[in-house]
Formats: sequence, C-alpha cells, structure tokens
Amino acid sequence: MAVVLPNALLTVYVLAHPWVRDANGVPVPPNPAARPAPRGAWPGSVLQQADGSWSVRLDPQAWPVKEGDTVSDDTGRSWTLTSTRNHQVPGCPDVDYVEAAATLNPPEVL
Repeated sequence: MAVVLPNALLTVYVLAHPWVRDANGVPVPPNPAARPAPRGAWPGSVLQQADGSWSVRLDPQAWPVKEGDTVSDDTGRSWTLTSTRNHQVPGCPDVDYVEAAATLNPPEVL
C-alpha cells in the first residue's frame, strides 16, 4: 500500500449537476466563462503521471465532484476533472479520499 501525502492546498469549483439537456436530450454544459463559487481549500495531492495525465487526491469534504468540475491549487494552476471516485475505507474514515484523473488547464505542450 502506498501513501500519497498532500502537496497542495486545493479549491474545487463544482458545476451544476446534472446539466440541462437540449431538445434532443443531449447534456449541455454551463457557460465556461461563468465560474462556480469556490468550495473549500483543503490539503490534497496533484501528481503528473508518466503518460502526461494528472492524478488528483481530494479531501472527502470535496465530494460530490464530477467530470468537468475544476480544481485549482494555491499557485494558480488548475485542472479539469475527467473521472472521479469517492474512495471510502469501511471502519476507517481517517483515510477516505476522493480520487480523480484530470487534465491541466491549459495542457502542457511536450
């Protein structure tokens, strides 16, 4: 078992879920220029993976978060979440966390 320690102070910007649907039933995301109110400023972890994606670990207080929500750190970087999972350990809430994959905004050019 590996332990990932916090390396950033993270703030979450959660979009309204579920999204409004158009006349054809397709979800329409909210206006990207209208940023939602910030939620929290909790210790968390943001690590770049070998394939260029980012692994984000959030405090369980950040849940619920979904794909399309944004996370920013105390240095001004931000990421858009591409997948999320609320990881809970039965009987041991002290080690619960939210696991997410993300892309950096704007993406780095390698």
